[in-house]
Amino acid sequence: MLILIAEPADTAPVLRMLDGIVEWLVAQGRTEQWGTELWTARPELVARIEGRVERRELRIAVDEREPDALLGVVSLSEKCSAYVSPPPEPELYVSLLATSRAAKGRNVGGLLLDEARAEARRRGLRLLRLDCYAGQDGKLAAWYEGQGFSPVEPLVVPQKGRPDWPGMLMAQYLEQPE
Repeated sequence: MLILIAEPADTAPVLRMLDGIVEWLVAQGRTEQWGTELWTARPELVARIEGRVERRELRIAVDEREPDALLGVVSLSEKCSAYVSPPPEPELYVSLLATSRAAKGRNVGGLLLDEARAEARRRGLRLLRLDCYAGQDGKLAAWYEGQGFSPVEPLVVPQKGRPDWPGMLMAQYLEQPE
């Protein structure tokens, strides 16, 4: 697997992958996490991805043998989401982590979090935070705990025309290389 900084040409494949995740979530009856509307149908979400690509915050994971096969994405920024509490120190914030359903079982999410940890260390940051969906069965928050993150505080994010989004702010402190 290769992890690359996303280029403008990667925007459409990323959005297609995110649409596929929405379709899968809907088929699972998990509509509270991302809703039922495709990312490509929501101009604000398309603009969000385009902005992350322009700011070079978005990284993509591709198969080395098949570079056109998008396996996952992670978006990293030194600015946290507006709906979470400010960090106690400078941080790297994971504002999106998503993996292709076709990559299930390949630990793509774990490898993308490893990239986030490595990037934080390269920037001299020891705090890595993210927020995740914490509703229904709590499986996603539990997965992040298994990846070394600790719950910080629960969130409730109001959404226009949809139910409030139940989330969890999570953090991980990293060892810095000597």
